[in-house]
Amino acid sequence: MAVLVDTCGWIEWLTDGALAKSYLPYMKTPETLIIPTSLQFELYKWAKREQGETRALEALALTEQGKVIPLNTSLALFAADLALAHQLSFADAIIYSTARQTGAQLVTSDDHFKGLPEVTYFSK
Repeated sequence: MAVLVDTCGWIEWLTDGALAKSYLPYMKTPETLIIPTSLQFELYKWAKREQGETRALEALALTEQGKVIPLNTSLALFAADLALAHQLSFADAIIYSTARQTGAQLVTSDDHFKGLPEVTYFSK
């Protein structure tokens, strides 16, 4: 089954955070991961700010092992509909719509997704 690990999950896993073990089973099989380009943006930005450019590029290279999904018109319109229906921000709507459009399970600890269909949520 395809899985989309949200940016917060990537950060937990990369930093060995409190929830790293919760995300580990999903990260073990990178070929099953769905990677929206907006996730690449968020992860690279965070990693470069917090850990420097080399570490950011290494994190980005890890995302390339999954299936990268670029933003297109169909996905953007679907994201807008989901944003309206669930009061999601732009970035969260792109993440959620990518998961829904690809049939992937969204795995996250972001409260904005708590209780949404097809979401595995880890409480912080």
